[in-house]
Amino acid sequence: MTSIPLHHLLTLGALLFCIGFIGVLTRRNILILLMSIEVMLNAVNLTLLAFARYNGATEGQVLAFFIIAVAAAEAAVGLAMVLAMFRLKQDVHIDTMNLLKR
Repeated sequence: MTSIPLHHLLTLGALLFCIGFIGVLTRRNILILLMSIEVMLNAVNLTLLAFARYNGATEGQVLAFFIIAVAAAEAAVGLAMVLAMFRLKQDVHIDTMNLLKR
């Protein structure tokens, strides 16, 4: 059984991170922003696990589980905030979300 070379995994992780970063910079919909942040966190997980497999260490896998837990909490809190803002403003674009400006 052949394994995937490290540089292929790192290239894929970098590509996923760039896609997520571009999504965060260019989109104005909060739901798309949350999905872009999730893509960025998954890219970090992929890179972390690739290095962990390359070095033969299991600490990277444990850290990846923590990142997954943080991503799940971020998604839950973020979606709750989006739902509260949508109920108040009837819109999910960032340009209309100016409740904290005073």
